[in-house]
Amino acid sequence: MVSQKVTITNKSGIHARPAGELAKVAKDCKSDTLLLIDTKIINIKSILNLMAAAIRQGTEVTIQCDGEGEEEDLKKIIDAINSGLGE
Repeated sequence: MVSQKVTITNKSGIHARPAGELAKVAKDCKSDTLLLIDTKIINIKSILNLMAAAIRQGTEVTIQCDGEGEEEDLKKIIDAINSGLGE
């Protein structure tokens, strides 16, 4: 299992469009992918779960990947978040 903290920089946080982009990246991952905020554990492959979390700009989250290809998957997800998720 690997994990890394990252801060959400999108001006509007994780709403429908960025949630869709993030879930799309995660669905291509072989490992189990989770987003951790305080006590919440969110499956990154679920657009609805990402949107329901109401993640705002400036929120620090932990991305956790576990399983086959976990290091590559973590890098893909972190890169996607840092690139602004299409916004």
